[in-house]
Amino acid sequence: MLSETLAAGLGQYEIGAKIRALRQGKKLSLVQLGEHTSLSPAMLSKIERGQLIPTLPTLLRIALVFGVGLDYFFVESPDRPKVAVVRKSERMRLPDRPGDDVPSYFFESLDFPVTDRKLQAFYAEFPASSKVSELHQHGGAELIYVLTGRLVLRISDSEFVLDEGDAIYFDPSAPHSYRCTDPAPCSAIVVTTP
Repeated sequence: MLSETLAAGLGQYEIGAKIRALRQGKKLSLVQLGEHTSLSPAMLSKIERGQLIPTLPTLLRIALVFGVGLDYFFVESPDRPKVAVVRKSERMRLPDRPGDDVPSYFFESLDFPVTDRKLQAFYAEFPASSKVSELHQHGGAELIYVLTGRLVLRISDSEFVLDEGDAIYFDPSAPHSYRCTDPAPCSAIVVTTP
C-alpha cells in the first residue's frame, strides 16, 4: 500500500491517462489490451482510472505493446504548466547527517514532486544551541531567509549572524556551515540552484 505522499507523487505523471490515450489511439478495447499483455481487463481499467498504480514489470508489459519506453510514462506533458503543491503533512523531515545522534539541523523539501527543477527549496530547523554543521560546498547559488531565531553562517573565513527576517545570498562553492547559537531554535527557508 502506497502512502498518500507516494501516491500523489506518482499521480502527477497521470500514467493511467497515458495508457488510455495509447490504447484508444490504437483502437484497442481493454479486453484486447489484456490479451496482448496477459493482464485482466479489470486490472487495466483500474490502472487507467488511477485506482491502481502499476508495478514496473506490469508497466513494461503495457509499454511493449505500444512500442514506447518506460520513460514515456514519467515525462510530464510539455503543454501542462508546472505546479506542485506540497502540504506540510506530506513533507519528510530529515536530519543533515543520517545516523548522527544530535543533528545540526533538520530539513524538509518544499518542491520534491517537481521534476526538472530550476531550483531546490527547503524548510530547515536548527535545534537550540546546535553544533556546527559540517563544512560543505556545491555549485550554483544559495539564498537563506531566517523565519525565526538566530542563525550563524560561516562562509570561508567570514561569519555572518542572521536574525529573524534577515536574508543572505552567496556563492556556495565556498566552504560553508550553519549553526544556531541561541537557546531558542531557529528556522529558515533555504533555496539553492543546481
